[in-house]
Amino acid sequence: MPNKNSGLKNIRALTLAAMLTALSVVIGIFCKNFLNFGNGLFRITFENFPIILSGVLLGPAVGAAVGAVSDILSFFLSTQSFVISPLVTLGAALVGLVSGLAFRWTEKRSAVVRTVFAVFCAHLVGSLLVKSIGVFPYYGWLILWRIPTYAVIATLETLLLCILQKHRAFDKIFRMHR
Repeated sequence: MPNKNSGLKNIRALTLAAMLTALSVVIGIFCKNFLNFGNGLFRITFENFPIILSGVLLGPAVGAAVGAVSDILSFFLSTQSFVISPLVTLGAALVGLVSGLAFRWTEKRSAVVRTVFAVFCAHLVGSLLVKSIGVFPYYGWLILWRIPTYAVIATLETLLLCILQKHRAFDKIFRMHR
């Protein structure tokens, strides 16, 4: 017999996914327009944080969808004139997918270990590997600057996610979507 609350849980999950997508788009547009140095090469951005959060909270499939949709929307809503790259969109989707998978794979570990592993794997695969391949034709080997940049960004996102996990309201949301 189906659970009476399963429909409500699906609506909550869809709403949360939409809110995280919107948050990623807003952060992405802000960072692309105001924290962008070197014509896109040196960009300080936390647009992956809501994508990682969606993968952790709602699972790998939803995380991938949030990543892809937020990348496409931020591309069309940004004032910058870049060519859309399917590899960059794939990288954004992989950030959500990999964060969700990594968080699930480490189920028996502590929340901190799971979080560090999820964020590290998501940035390694999605941001540093796939997105870097996508922007390589535009910047060449200068993309190596992404390594220290994303090391700092991933560290800050990990700290923020660990802080959120300690907060009661976040814990309630987290338990709701397990």
